[in-house]
Amino acid sequence: MNTPDIRVEKGHAEPEEVAALTAILLARAAARPTGTAPAHHGRVRAGWRRLEREPGFRAPHSWR
Repeated sequence: MNTPDIRVEKGHAEPEEVAALTAILLARAAARPTGTAPAHHGRVRAGWRRLEREPGFRAPHSWR
């Protein structure tokens, strides 16, 4: 039995809608250069901190 590569998780998509989505995904995949790893331009760590990992006391003049 042949299983489809794309399936609809919620709702109902007509065959034309699935075909259009497949064409868009294939065009995007073809436009991406192969063999090159995406460059990492972001931060290594997150820019925010979790409150439960912060110390409990902060000085009164602290802006945080």
